[in-house]
Amino acid sequence: MASPARKWPSREGFTADVLSNWISRTLLDPWKMVPLLALAQYTIKGREIIQSRPHLLKALKTLTTLAILQRLSAWLDKRSINNAVTDHYNWNKEVIVLTGGSGGIGRRIAQLLGERSIKVAILDISPPSPTDTLPHTVRFYKCDITSPAAIAESASQIRATLGRPTILINNAGLLTGRTILGTTPQETRSMFEVNSLAHYWLAQEFLPDMISDNHGMVVTVASQAGYAVSPNMVDYSATKAAAIAFHEGLAAELVTRYSAPRVRTVLVTQSFTRTTLIDRLTPEDSFVNPLLYPETVAEALVKQVLKGESGHVMVPGSSGYIAERLRGYPLWFQHSIRCRLERLMRAD
Repeated sequence: MASPARKWPSREGFTADVLSNWISRTLLDPWKMVPLLALAQYTIKGREIIQSRPHLLKALKTLTTLAILQRLSAWLDKRSINNAVTDHYNWNKEVIVLTGGSGGIGRRIAQLLGERSIKVAILDISPPSPTDTLPHTVRFYKCDITSPAAIAESASQIRATLGRPTILINNAGLLTGRTILGTTPQETRSMFEVNSLAHYWLAQEFLPDMISDNHGMVVTVASQAGYAVSPNMVDYSATKAAAIAFHEGLAAELVTRYSAPRVRTVLVTQSFTRTTLIDRLTPEDSFVNPLLYPETVAEALVKQVLKGESGHVMVPGSSGYIAERLRGYPLWFQHSIRCRLERLMRAD
């Protein structure tokens, strides 16, 4: 599934996210709306326009209020999830552990970080393709992340060669696209071990150093399927819901139990992406919920990591907004959405 050259306005074309981002940068940008409202009220030309269009002033006031409230809410969100403290990242010294970095989204993440000469340790059961040329700061360590013993062995090798890891990106994932009765116990168990339980084993290995330094970051790559359960992949949705709960609980424990408010937590909830995970499915590719390219998700994740701040990366934001709030909708709407997802997630 090769990615096309990035095009305007986005790699996926014109989508709801493109439109909403434009609105955020224009009609809901307080730095644009406040001066515009002032010009409308306090200049001769502005008053002339308002007098000829009486509803325009009301619209300007409404948009300006919404823009200010939205910006204030975003500031409060950022301040809260970062525990009102800042931290400094020296990218020449940080060491990143990336699971599932040999292919798909993880391969793009490793490439983007390596291009910035950031040290990255890929943990994967399979090596990158022989045709892939890894940046000189990226190294592969064969590791079964479902085994705490294997993780400990790889961690020892990483510390000896790259240094103490300061950032953990839990990216590895499995998906079979089978119904509850159509899967095997081993398939379901493997999916939970990779998509959910491995997050705990990796955190138990790498988090203590971050806590002792009060510096570091844990990135949890979940999925919008963790909010909206899809037939034909109930086990996958359940593992991603568990990953979301892991992220939320970890963020709270870092402050309340470990006194490490500077250790950052990032949640990534992406829609379906053009990787081998979805080869057997028929996911939606629409204006609101476009089928993503791996580069789109990787770029959004790396951008957040480089900020050195906690955050929630939601790609695309349009479908993510709906999925995240699904539990608050009436039951009839929730059920109809899940039944509709069955047609989209039906294996070939």
